[in-house]
Amino acid sequence: MALDSKDRAFRCDSISRIDYKTLTMDRVLTAFLARLWHDGVPSRMSRAVDLTVEDYLSLLLDPDAPFDGFADNEDISQRWVGTHLLDLVNRGRVTEAVAGPRPLHGFAYRLRNSRRSRPYGADEQLYELLAIKPLAVQKLKDFFFSDIEADGRVIPGPDIDVESQALLSMVSMTEEKAQDRPDGSTRKPLVPLCKQPAELMADDVLRLLLHRDFMPRTVLVEHLKILLSFHLALYHLRMIKLVPAAVRTGAVDPSCTRGHRPAEPCPYAVNLFVDVLGVDNGGPAPYAARSAAIWYGRLPQFVRGTFAVQKLGDFAADLAKHGKLLKASGRNELPAAEAIALLTDKHKRDREMFFDMRVRRILDDEEEPLAPELQTIVDLGLSRFETYQELIMHYRGAFQRKYLVECIDSLLMKNRPGQMVTQPRGKAGARRLVLDSRLLEVLLQVALVQQDETGRMRTWPMRVDEVLDLFRARYGLHIDQLPSEDGFAGADVPDQAALRENSAAFVDRLREIGYYRDLSDAYLTQTITPRFTIRVEHLDAERSAR
Repeated sequence: MALDSKDRAFRCDSISRIDYKTLTMDRVLTAFLARLWHDGVPSRMSRAVDLTVEDYLSLLLDPDAPFDGFADNEDISQRWVGTHLLDLVNRGRVTEAVAGPRPLHGFAYRLRNSRRSRPYGADEQLYELLAIKPLAVQKLKDFFFSDIEADGRVIPGPDIDVESQALLSMVSMTEEKAQDRPDGSTRKPLVPLCKQPAELMADDVLRLLLHRDFMPRTVLVEHLKILLSFHLALYHLRMIKLVPAAVRTGAVDPSCTRGHRPAEPCPYAVNLFVDVLGVDNGGPAPYAARSAAIWYGRLPQFVRGTFAVQKLGDFAADLAKHGKLLKASGRNELPAAEAIALLTDKHKRDREMFFDMRVRRILDDEEEPLAPELQTIVDLGLSRFETYQELIMHYRGAFQRKYLVECIDSLLMKNRPGQMVTQPRGKAGARRLVLDSRLLEVLLQVALVQQDETGRMRTWPMRVDEVLDLFRARYGLHIDQLPSEDGFAGADVPDQAALRENSAAFVDRLREIGYYRDLSDAYLTQTITPRFTIRVEHLDAERSAR
């Protein structure tokens, strides 16, 4: 291969901090807890020898542990620890190993086996998106680090659940507290290309946390994992649409960089048709498969656009080195929007010279004559920047797309509880966008919390059509209608039967999970009712009385 490390570099921190690989939200959230405790930077803790299930169990069996009966039923205790407390790699196989405790409480990260619990940058991406609303970060910290003093002392409250008590007991029994320090790195705030997904994520987290006094902690943590994974997926789907378009035009829409005003549509909004019926050969299935194919089909252009922004960052560093570009002090990396702005004619001459050197280096390393596919790229007569892009895509495009597919699949929780994409019959089957019952339940808990005319946050019943409208406007999820873009042009007469079938399946799903109440045949009485009655003065006031 004729590419060096600079050419192969793909990760672009100004777009996403994720190193695109298969993600597991338990491990992402565990690493995220360290960033919550250390104000955005990871912990320096590492472990030379991995802890096993027996090691965790021994902490509970210690005579000083605040539990009775564990030692008398060691076999049952071991199975409980392995199934309820721990996140296991290759569960049930010969190669089974412990990644760490499930992220049920803040200090879970102190007991993880770091090399088996890799978040691949998703913890940093999550923190930086939520940091756009500091209140969301603070409320998450208050929730996960409840029963923990500011100095790190563990003082369990009277209403703590048994799983959290066991986890905090394990933390207290270890001698690794002194090792838990920030790793010394400096937090690098993310300047998102579009602020709307980050604001929406933070707002949904705040609304979901209003339920913390109404459901078990383990259930709320599971709901948080589903919600955060869902929003990370929505963010990256928007980037898949935004980045290639911005590189083509040489600019990001100003409304995205400044933040969208209320009711102002985003030109890169995500539109997805989801199959609620959940039957492979059902009426809505072809439409949901088409929607998935559209978005996954955009990945090559996103790979190209990400390479472009990453390499424009290299170009910006070269301009700064020669005094032709001023960078903000203390900032090592140019925000993506500013990097894309270097595609203007103002920098054309310098840009062509910079990338001409890179093109020559690649081609000079090739054997003569050039391979036919490389000669075709050269003969296209493109600019040197575009030629450089095509050369990189020739060598690395398919490789990066493969890992992107795995990452998006994992964020959409493919074939797992909370999924928004399924792929039947293994890898040979077509992907299809779906709305799983667990994800629907989480989104309903968020959607039914609204602000009343006095400014109080409270739960409200809503009609089915109102929820469908909210899902379309807030998340781009289409159930009873086809999108008017992103691979669709609205519904025609033959599409109506499938849409009616999907709408009926949505109502049935609501009934199954206990949110739907049909008092009569009158349409206005067919409502979705909140499971809990919540009323607080403001989003940040639900704990003020404690």
